[in-house]
Amino acid sequence: MTVQDLSLMFSQVRKYSPEHVNELLDFAKRLYVQNEISFHDYRLLVRDLELQGAFIPEDLKQYS
Repeated sequence: MTVQDLSLMFSQVRKYSPEHVNELLDFAKRLYVQNEISFHDYRLLVRDLELQGAFIPEDLKQYS
C-alpha cells in the first residue's frame, strides 16, 4: 500500500481529503490496529509519512 492508496481510502471513508499527513498517520494506525493492513505495509506507510512531515506529538500542546 502506498501513501496515495492510503489517502484515497481515507477520502472514501471520511468523505473529505486529509488536511495534514498526521491525519493519514492516525488513519494508518487505526487500519493496522483493526488488522486491515499488514505490519509491513504499516511500517512502510509510517516511514513515508514521516518523510513527508508526519509526527507523533509528545504532548497535547502540539495539537493546540
